[in-house]
Amino acid sequence: MAGTLRSRNRRTISEDSMDSMPPSSHSTSSAHGDPLDMDNPSSDLEIYSKEVLASLINDNLPPTPNNFSLYFDRLLENKDEALRKQIVSMLELEESNDAESTIELEHSLKQGFASIKSILGTTANLYKNMSLMTKILDKRRKELDINTSSTATIASALNNDISKLTAVVKKQSSHMKTLYDETASIVKNVENETIFDNKFGVYNKRYLLSKVEKEVKLVQEFKHNSSLIMIELSRDLKASISNEKALMLMTRTIARLLLKTSRRSDTVAHYGNGIFSMLLKHTDIESAKKASDRLCYLVSNSNFFLADREIQLQISIGITDIDPDYSVDEILVCAMNGIDKAYESTDTDYAVATKK
Repeated sequence: MAGTLRSRNRRTISEDSMDSMPPSSHSTSSAHGDPLDMDNPSSDLEIYSKEVLASLINDNLPPTPNNFSLYFDRLLENKDEALRKQIVSMLELEESNDAESTIELEHSLKQGFASIKSILGTTANLYKNMSLMTKILDKRRKELDINTSSTATIASALNNDISKLTAVVKKQSSHMKTLYDETASIVKNVENETIFDNKFGVYNKRYLLSKVEKEVKLVQEFKHNSSLIMIELSRDLKASISNEKALMLMTRTIARLLLKTSRRSDTVAHYGNGIFSMLLKHTDIESAKKASDRLCYLVSNSNFFLADREIQLQISIGITDIDPDYSVDEILVCAMNGIDKAYESTDTDYAVATKK
C-alpha cells in the first residue's frame, strides 16, 4: 500500500534526537576513522554499520536488533545527503512488508464485511418486494373472484406459486442472516486484534498501549530515556469551527504531518477523539520538547482553507517521560494532563507534565 506507516517513518528522522548522542555519533567518518567510499555502496554500509555498533557500545547499550536499528536511523541523520539517499535506497530494497500486509488484510476484512452487509440488505429488499407482490396478487385474486371460475383458478394457481417462492426466499433470507451473524462475530474478533486506524491512517490505541507497555519494560531493563507526547488540535480552533467535515479534514492533516515528521522508531497512533500520540524511543524530555517545538512550528505553517477563509492550524502538546515506576495508564494520563497544562501557558503550545 502506497505511503504506508513504515516507509513514511523511514524517510523522516527527527533532528533533535542527536542531542543526546555521544560525540562519536556526530562523526562523518567510520568508527575507525576511515572515510566513507561513496563509489562503493556495500563498503559504505559496512563502515557505517561499524560506526553504529561503536556508538551503541560507547553508550553502554546492548547491541540488540532494536537498538541497532534505532541508532542506525539516528546517526544517519547527521551524514551528508548523498550518503543518506544511498543507504536509504539500499534499505528500501529489503524493506519488510509485514506491516503493509497486515494493514492490507485489515482493509480486505472490512471490505468483505461491507459486502456481506450489502448482500444481506439486498436479500432483505428482495423479501420485502416478494411480500409486496403477494399482497398485490391477493388483491387481484379478490377482484377476479367476480369473473369466470377458470380465471379464478388461474389466479389461485399463480398465488400458490408466489406463496411457495416467498417461503423459499424467506428461508434463504433466514439462512443468510445466520451466516451474516457468524461472519460479523469473526470480523469483530479480528477487529479487536487490529493495529491500524483507518480514519486517520496511523496506528490505533490498542497498538499504542502495547508499545508503551513494552517500552516501560525496556526502560526498566536498560535504563535509557524515552518519552511520550500527546497531540490535540487546538480547542479554541475547534470551538470556532462549526463545520464537522472541516474539523475532520484538519485532524487528518495533523495525522499526516505527524507521520511526515516521525522517525521509523517512533510510534504514531490515534489515542481517541482526535487526539494523537507519539512514542519517542531513546528520547529524553529535552529532546522531546525540541521535537514538539518543531512540530508546532510545522503545523502553524500549514494553513487550511475553509471556503474563502484561511485558517492557521494550531495544536497543543503534552509531554511526559516513560517511567517504569508508573503504569501505562498513569503515563498516558500524565501526557494528557500535559495538554491541559499547555492550554494554561501563554508562551508555548506544549508542556511537560510531571507524575508527582
